[in-house]
Amino acid sequence: MSASSLKEFQQQVSELLLRHRSLLDVMTKYSQSNASVNRAVSKAITECGCIELNARNQGFSEDMEFDEAKKQSKSHMRGHLCEHCQDIVRSELGKNLFYMSAMCNLLDINLDEVISKESEKCSTLGFFNMT
Repeated sequence: MSASSLKEFQQQVSELLLRHRSLLDVMTKYSQSNASVNRAVSKAITECGCIELNARNQGFSEDMEFDEAKKQSKSHMRGHLCEHCQDIVRSELGKNLFYMSAMCNLLDINLDEVISKESEKCSTLGFFNMT
């Protein structure tokens, strides 16, 4: 997503958000929307069955080289979201992004800057960013 479209989306959220102007309300709606994303993915597994999980230990070790660890890492997922489940997950992710943008607006944080700074951090720290 380009910076201009992120800015436009954040502005659109600001204009549309009428009922949930309270920071506490937005925080709880954001949390609820995150749970809805997780629920939609879970239902794709348990009800639809378009994706399956088979989780196991990744088997990483401290002395493992990055390339070796990358080859060994697995998503534990088999299959692909069907069109129906993909639509539902996409919709739930959209709501989640809406409330994230609303929180940014209330806290006077530019969403594009959040993404830009996180991207810089990922570039600088690379593999060690999320460990």
